[in-house]
Amino acid sequence: MSKTSPRNKTLSRTRDHQVGLPARRTAAAILDAVLQKKQPLDDVLGRVRDGAMYDLPTRDRALARAIVGTSLRRKGQIDKVLETFLDRGLPARAGTLYPILLSGAAQMLFMEVPPHAAIDLAVRLAQWDPRARRYDKLVNAVLRRVSEKGEGIASALDAARINTPDWLWQRWERTWGEDRTSAIAESQLLEPPLDLTVKGDPDVWAKKLGGRMLETGSVRLIPRGRIEELTGFAEGAWWVQNAAASIPAQLLHDLAGKRVADLCAAPGGKTAQLALRGAAVTAVDISKTRMERLEENLARLDLSAEVIVADATQWGGDESFDAILLDAPCSSTGTIRRHPDIPYLKSNADITDLSALQSRLLDNAVRLLKPGGTLVYSTCSLEPEEGEAQVAALLTRNSELRIDPLRTDEPFGDAEWAQASGVLRTFPNQLRLDSPEWSGMDGFFAARVVTSE
Repeated sequence: MSKTSPRNKTLSRTRDHQVGLPARRTAAAILDAVLQKKQPLDDVLGRVRDGAMYDLPTRDRALARAIVGTSLRRKGQIDKVLETFLDRGLPARAGTLYPILLSGAAQMLFMEVPPHAAIDLAVRLAQWDPRARRYDKLVNAVLRRVSEKGEGIASALDAARINTPDWLWQRWERTWGEDRTSAIAESQLLEPPLDLTVKGDPDVWAKKLGGRMLETGSVRLIPRGRIEELTGFAEGAWWVQNAAASIPAQLLHDLAGKRVADLCAAPGGKTAQLALRGAAVTAVDISKTRMERLEENLARLDLSAEVIVADATQWGGDESFDAILLDAPCSSTGTIRRHPDIPYLKSNADITDLSALQSRLLDNAVRLLKPGGTLVYSTCSLEPEEGEAQVAALLTRNSELRIDPLRTDEPFGDAEWAQASGVLRTFPNQLRLDSPEWSGMDGFFAARVVTSE
């Protein structure tokens, strides 16, 4: 048996490092855009789909996404570790130095990447960036200390608390109490499963895809590979939609032949649900780009709806509808497991601004309802200002409205999701299955409101 020479081992290791460099470079660029330029992760990923991410092999795309997700979900712990070894703090105007350190530490502490690979590639990234280049020795020194002592520091921290920014933790603790806040934060540390809404036979599709049928009617999978390559995607058998997000449309009953408006409709999961059940759907959203995506999704699913790009706070004129679904723009704090950038982009001020927008949307939605019509209002927020308080204010402004409470025979799930007031409230730590990886759901609020005849 021939032995590999030390030189060949070095060359092989170098090639392995070079292979991983584009994925790490993309991850650092995405983290820079999100954390330092305050751009939403989905927007950044949408852009890099036509740039650096587009050119990456499937394996490298998955690695870049994993690095970004882990870095954001564990940012609190990683920052504490880095602070320990950055005696003078982070230097100013250092380009992508911070994303390089953050992502390098994430790989060693939480992704089981060998230290030599993570450190070597991080140094190369620093050398590639003109503004970070002069700190390449700092990168090497700090990450070596992270590899030696970081795990002990990180594991001694309360992960749920330290990875939740103070503004969010304090808000949740006031509203939901310490125990529930801890449970919510703990659930958000893991990569979420993938939920699908299928056009029919969810039990059959669960078996085909190696997943599980949930009590909401969704099919749940552990994501592996590209969604577009899964069985049933090309033929339009299903679409991606979190289990909690599928519930608001289910609160509208007997839709066949009825005229229904889906306000703030993009990217179209709820529009598809309504169209599948035989409603004549008018989908309205202010974003032309997102509505183009909605039309693409409907075409793949072989479903139809009238698609209108307009401001849903003003749109409608003399229109009137039997039912309206308003899934309003919100802080999205119930979706942090799927969108780990939210804690670092949103603030209390955003919730105040969004609450004002939601009120305007609700007032216009009520104006568009026929007498005896039904309005379902929903948000993927854990904040009562965007849910319970919003509906209470709506009822105060409109004496002809009342809540149509959730019924015990509603088809979608767990009794603990129904509140005493008759509205729906789900939390990210609910929908518990036999392991954390399979469990959880978006935090959602929904209320069904009806007008007098």
